[in-house]
Amino acid sequence: MATVRYFAAAAEAAGTETEQVHADDLGTLLDRLVELHGAELGRVLRRSSVLHEGQYVSDPGLPLTSDAVLDVLPPFAGG
Repeated sequence: MATVRYFAAAAEAAGTETEQVHADDLGTLLDRLVELHGAELGRVLRRSSVLHEGQYVSDPGLPLTSDAVLDVLPPFAGG
């Protein structure tokens, strides 16, 4: 199962800071997250960067291994 770590607004929308989700690829994982947590997380995901093992990813066909770690980073404000 892939480990998903949520930050800021993503954690708030998901109601958790981390969880494990089974998915074979990035697109399936993102769809599953919206199924689990609803439309608000879907809105946050559309604005967020997703990092896989520390690298920005966007290809929905990206294969995920069972030990994958993904970070969901919404836009941050500040200075």
